[in-house]
Amino acid sequence: MRSIVLSFCLVVPMRPHCFTLFLLFFIFPPIYAAQQEGFDLTVSGVVRDEQSRRPVAFANVFLPGSNIGTVTNGNGVFSLKINSSSVEQGLEFSCMGYAGCRISLKDYKPERGITVWLKPMSQLLNEVRVYGGDAKAIVMEAIEKIPENYSLSANILNMFYRETVTKGKRYVAVSEGLLDVYKNSYNRRHVRGDRVRVTRGRRVLSQKSRDTLAVKIQGGPRLAVDFDVVKNEDMLFDSSSIDYFVFTLDHYMMLDDRLQYVISFTPCAVLEYPLYSGTIYIDTQTMGITLAEFSLDLSDRQKADNAVLRKKPAGLDFRCLEASFTVSYRIRGALFCLDYVKSTLRFKCEWKRRLFSSAYTASSEMVVVDMETEAPSTIPVSDSFGQRDLFEKSAPCNWDSDFWSDFNIIEPSESLERAAAKLSRLRP
Repeated sequence: MRSIVLSFCLVVPMRPHCFTLFLLFFIFPPIYAAQQEGFDLTVSGVVRDEQSRRPVAFANVFLPGSNIGTVTNGNGVFSLKINSSSVEQGLEFSCMGYAGCRISLKDYKPERGITVWLKPMSQLLNEVRVYGGDAKAIVMEAIEKIPENYSLSANILNMFYRETVTKGKRYVAVSEGLLDVYKNSYNRRHVRGDRVRVTRGRRVLSQKSRDTLAVKIQGGPRLAVDFDVVKNEDMLFDSSSIDYFVFTLDHYMMLDDRLQYVISFTPCAVLEYPLYSGTIYIDTQTMGITLAEFSLDLSDRQKADNAVLRKKPAGLDFRCLEASFTVSYRIRGALFCLDYVKSTLRFKCEWKRRLFSSAYTASSEMVVVDMETEAPSTIPVSDSFGQRDLFEKSAPCNWDSDFWSDFNIIEPSESLERAAAKLSRLRP
């Protein structure tokens, strides 16, 4: 099969000048950094639905009274590294649509693990502000209350980052890393001065010739900066763009035992670039934005492809099938903080005069595993990850089960572990 190198970029379009996420079809090796210390106990287990007994994916797992946490993987499995002196605190679990719970660790045995049962939650809180169905008014008040609900001081988020690329149903590349994300005050809705530093990383990829077309998301580690919809007004709504959408109050839902407005939004304007449609969740008590799920409008294929694709070889037909995003926030103390970000890009590539096309999926996710609430200083420009930088730098590619040591990560799903093992065996 003919080897090709594609360079194109995904523009996340709310404004003509908004953030650009680069995707580069090429292979580069990762970097390493110093080891984190202080965790001497690993707590592992699975989170399940109490009624259906099915695994609960992407549930929050965190140590009460601290900034240490992670999320469950697609199979509901989690692994959290803590200090043994924190056993008395137990662990807390929460997920959208379930009642939160705390599990004691006094009798925890590492060889057994634990099973956590979350109870589906449909109970409503007694006091709910009524807006007469004016969903737009709810969103506007949530925007106005951002300075009250989010940090007004600088913070550094310690985040785990994972990026996977599949061709059809088969993995062709897996990348992981640990990042420091510096965030300024939420008093103003811009990300100028917010920076990302990669401290550790690794990559495994297929060496088969037919997998030469391997997707690399250049700029992926900046998800926590550019996709912070609360802080970055260019991502979703502000006073100048909110009229481009129709808002509908769909229903209410529980998150972390707190009632949420569930508001859907769809574009009502035709612009030179495509807009988003999706759902936003707003806490009824504080009017804080807790979750946003949205995707690029693909109704106009040419407009959507133009927004996604910037450069490609002659003779290649590119078609975007999906560009979707999830951004969630969790209360830490009295304020909401960015907790989890995920992006999914699905597309097809087809050469002219060829019978078959190839379908690819590039998925990136980040989760906060710790946080420095009083950031001593910003990340120097020389150490920061730029929009045109590559995630991998100069270390040899490998996949080592002990690579992360004491770092907290998202536990890989079984299929991802098998994929990494298979890809590793393909290396010369």
